[in-house]
Order: sequence, then C-alpha cells, then structure tokens
Amino acid sequence: MMDATERDLLQQTVRDAFVSADTTTSLDSVLVDLGWLEMLGTARRDAVDIVFRSLGAVNGTSSVLDDVVVSALGIEPRADLAVLLPSFATWHAPGTTDGTDVSAMGVATARVATAADLLIACGTGAELSAVTVPRSAVEQRVIEGVDPDGGFRVVRVDRAAIGSSLGRCEWDAAITWGRIAAAHQIEGACRSMLELARTHALERVQFGRVIAGFQAVRHRLAEALVAVEALDATLTAAMDEVGPLTAALAKATAGRTGQIVGAHAQQVLAGIGFTTDHPFHRFLKRSLVLEGLFGSADEIATEIGHQLLATRCVPTLIEL
Repeated sequence: MMDATERDLLQQTVRDAFVSADTTTSLDSVLVDLGWLEMLGTARRDAVDIVFRSLGAVNGTSSVLDDVVVSALGIEPRADLAVLLPSFATWHAPGTTDGTDVSAMGVATARVATAADLLIACGTGAELSAVTVPRSAVEQRVIEGVDPDGGFRVVRVDRAAIGSSLGRCEWDAAITWGRIAAAHQIEGACRSMLELARTHALERVQFGRVIAGFQAVRHRLAEALVAVEALDATLTAAMDEVGPLTAALAKATAGRTGQIVGAHAQQVLAGIGFTTDHPFHRFLKRSLVLEGLFGSADEIATEIGHQLLATRCVPTLIEL
C-alpha cells in the first residue's frame, strides 16, 4: 500500500496526464505510459481508487475496467484481452452453457473492437467456467443511448467451446472490484458536477445578487456535498474491508449519490444545465450509464434485502 505522499503524487500525476491528453490520444495509451498494469499488480487498491476517480472527474473514456475484472478473475491482464461484462442491471456471469457449447450476451468496453480475444465467464451457481474466444467470433454493436461517448458495446457470442473451470470466489471478486471501480468513477463525476454547479452559483447574478447568496441554492449545494462525502466514506470503508457486501453497498450508495448530485446540480444550473452547450450533461449521462453497470442502486438494495430476510442475520461490515 502506498503512503500518503506517494498517493498524492500519483493522483496528481494521473489527473495532470488526463487533463493534458489531446483529443487524439486515448486515455488507455496515457495509462500505459504511466505503468497502469504494474500499478494494478502491485497496489490494486490505490490504482483503482486513483485512476477511476480521475476518469470520473474528467469524464474520460477508458477500457481499463477490463484489466480490473480480468485480474480479479485470477488471469493475467493484457492490452489485447477484453472481457465480457454482465448486461446492464445484472451481475451474473454473462455466458450460459449447453452441453459442450457456450453462448453469451453482455456489455463490453471499447477494447472489444480492437482486442485479439474476449474472455467470457459462463455458468450459474458454483459451476462456472471461463472461455476465451477470438474477436472474429464476436458480434458487437455500439451502444448509442444517452452516452455514446462511453464506448460501451453490446456483445453476443453464439457458440464457443467450454473453457477452464472458474471458481465462484473468482467471479464474486470480479464483481466486487468492478463495482468498486464504477463507484469510484461515479464519485469523480459527482464531484465535477458539484463543482460546475458551485462555480455557476458564484458567477450567476439574479436580482442584483449572485445566486450563491440564495438559501435555496445553498441548501442544494450543501445536500449534494453531504451525499458526495458520504459516498467517499462508504468507499473508504469498502476499501478497508474489501468484499462482495461492502462493494455492493458502495456501488448502491454511488448510484444514489449520482441521482442526488445530478438533480441538485441541474437545478442550480437551471436552464444552461439542460443544454448541451454546458459540460454538465456529459457527467450526468456517464454517471447514469455507470449506475446500471453491475446492478443499479435499487436492484442491489433489493438483493441485499432478500439476503437479510433469508439469513435473518445482519452482518458486521466494519469493526469500529
């Protein structure tokens, strides 16, 4: 684990590199130059925290989520290996098996368009397997929707041979780290949305006063800040005790925070916040897409509720 000085230095380096990258340079290339895979291998917690928070803060598009999920599955990540993620609003293995064949449908980052291979987790319950198929065997379609710049694609594989067995723990770890990464990215986006609204409130004048002086505006900004800081605390706790439940709670909190901050920031920005002339819409749209990745806040909360009712036991998440 890095000490505070190393973390601050890395965070500033990553943020500066993202901001200074021109539009023709992909953030994947920037991260390769910064030694992303080495960071992920030696200091996963700090690497995921810093990189994904920074991606959210600059509304950047990258495929490094693939590396996070692949490494959590216990497989060596590489730049030409993409991974099939669960479809939006789900967190089950995207592949199904039928005898000796595998078919799959899910979501993938933009890496799938150029990667040599696609890694797919298949099966249900404890009977899971991993299969790697060449890109030529994959059907893919860019997801337009609210955030076409996000680079996500719908991917379908009709027939492939079953691969090596995959433990339930590895899949749970992949979902855990995927949720943590997405939650960090949403937090970065929320802080940027809040900063855009704060700046607007300090500059916009109505009735002879800057609107930051109006109590209603101050309340909205304050509630948004409280939500972001609560998410930060939840993520810190999840990183201290990394596990499926803490990651699920962090992802659910991130989803709720995105909704709260997005709504308050849009109200403070007023008319300009509803246009594409202001950058706010890009952060809001990206947070909406990320909210559905690995399950939305409502779906995760419902699943946790079912687990609590089934076990009749409230787990101790963190030793205080």
